[in-house]
Amino acid sequence: MKTIRKTTAALAAAVIALALVPLPASAGQRGDIVSATRLEKLSPKQVTTALKGDAWDTGKVRYGVETYRLVYRTVDATGRPTTASGLVALPRNGERRLRAVSFTHGTELYKGDAPSTTEDVWGKAPALTYASAGMAAVAPDYLGLGTGPGPHPWMDVPSETTASLDMLRAARAFAAGSGRTLERGVLVTGFSQGASAALGLARALQSDADPWFRLRAVAPVSGGYAFRKAELPALLKGQTDPKAGVIYAALTFVAFNRLHHVYDSPGEVFRAPYDQKIEKLLDGTHTGREIVPATPNTVDDLLTPRGRAALAHPTGALAAALRVADSVCSWTPKAPIRLYLAKGDEQAVTANSRVCRADFRSHGADVPLLDLGTPDYGGSRHLGSHQKATASIVRWFASL
Repeated sequence: MKTIRKTTAALAAAVIALALVPLPASAGQRGDIVSATRLEKLSPKQVTTALKGDAWDTGKVRYGVETYRLVYRTVDATGRPTTASGLVALPRNGERRLRAVSFTHGTELYKGDAPSTTEDVWGKAPALTYASAGMAAVAPDYLGLGTGPGPHPWMDVPSETTASLDMLRAARAFAAGSGRTLERGVLVTGFSQGASAALGLARALQSDADPWFRLRAVAPVSGGYAFRKAELPALLKGQTDPKAGVIYAALTFVAFNRLHHVYDSPGEVFRAPYDQKIEKLLDGTHTGREIVPATPNTVDDLLTPRGRAALAHPTGALAAALRVADSVCSWTPKAPIRLYLAKGDEQAVTANSRVCRADFRSHGADVPLLDLGTPDYGGSRHLGSHQKATASIVRWFASL
């Protein structure tokens, strides 16, 4: 047990160390703004109409909102200079000091579905919710999504952390340009993939990864915090939505292979004909409507016996990558924290949250687990948990 704790502590330190890596002087500073584009200027009524149209709670809407896409300097998953994009939503309330809420989004397969580039309400609804309640909402697209170059390093907590931290820095500079100040205490939240990203950012903020920002509170929702211990066993046993299981299994191999060399050839882990097309399908240029019919309906139809065995009993580079992903709850938060989950979540099985809570407890933190019941969005409790939790979190954040 001591060896495991030392290992997870070292992994956490590595994540924080990457968050502190500066860009070379010739590339500018991390968080420097490359461009800023105004997207929308909404009245309180327009915000309410947009949120209601997609069944989001509007009980905390008080102000109109202006949204902007920021492109900013950051580092990629190997620490090299790159750019990323994200959404900033500011309340139209005349306040000069604003509390920042960092929201990190769930898995998106298509670059254009990221918060700063989506045309749907879903991807920007949390930002509208927090901004219309009087806070500055900061929503990174992550690397490789939105307008960011290259493929997205899915579930890579270190790069999620650096992209999120540098987006906060860019948002602070942008707000200052209009005479507004982001307060030091950051309220951190995220959904699904973004729940892990939120915990990575929270851990970095608590460890003084930025000279200005500090962690004020954190509220992750329906995360895959225990991918090796809980999520992979569940999808291999058919305990998740079958199609979601297929997509997550495929992403685990394709995304992790780009960074960690998990396989030499797709045919080692993917059955024909998917071995010939799965990497291209998951390159960020294809929408969910293209990917879903082009992939099989079960994990066993997607994976070779070798691929299935690799997920059931990860070794080598895959095991090492999963240890990093699963270390997000292996620290001691000093700020208020809540974990949200939904009963019978068909994508991020609830065992993820229970393992996370146990990890926190082993580090001396008794973290409350808030049960959202069985919320529904389009037949999905997972997606429904996002909406119901956001309604709760905006009220909690406003009270702090």
